[in-house]
Amino acid sequence: MASPAFEEIAETFEFLEDWEERYRHVIDLGKAMDPLEDAVKVPATKVDGCASQVWILPQIEGEGRAAVFRFRGDSDAMIVRGLIAVLHALYDGLSVDEVLKVDAGGELARLGLNDHLSSQRSNGLRAMVERIRLLAAEKASS
Repeated sequence: MASPAFEEIAETFEFLEDWEERYRHVIDLGKAMDPLEDAVKVPATKVDGCASQVWILPQIEGEGRAAVFRFRGDSDAMIVRGLIAVLHALYDGLSVDEVLKVDAGGELARLGLNDHLSSQRSNGLRAMVERIRLLAAEKASS
């Protein structure tokens, strides 16, 4: 159940010959994102468990399980900004109920990220996914 934006990333990855090109593509995705304002880079939006500084700012529209999940994110590391962009493509615009049903591990495995990220980056990526799921779960239960 991946979004069209995520499917586009997956298709692009199929065409890129090697991991170096894929790595550059992830970085380019991060460069294309608007940075977060310093005013929202606060402890409440910071993601723990990442080696880099990472912030995820939820912007959930509506109420209950049908609320639309939107978020913005930022990091001080270019590759991590790119990973945030990948997660944005995976989750942004889904209902909070749909967010909770996404098999993030399976979808991200399609990109081969687990095979090419350091263990610290993989742990950070899992921490970002967990934060997104927690935000969606909190909204779904309200």
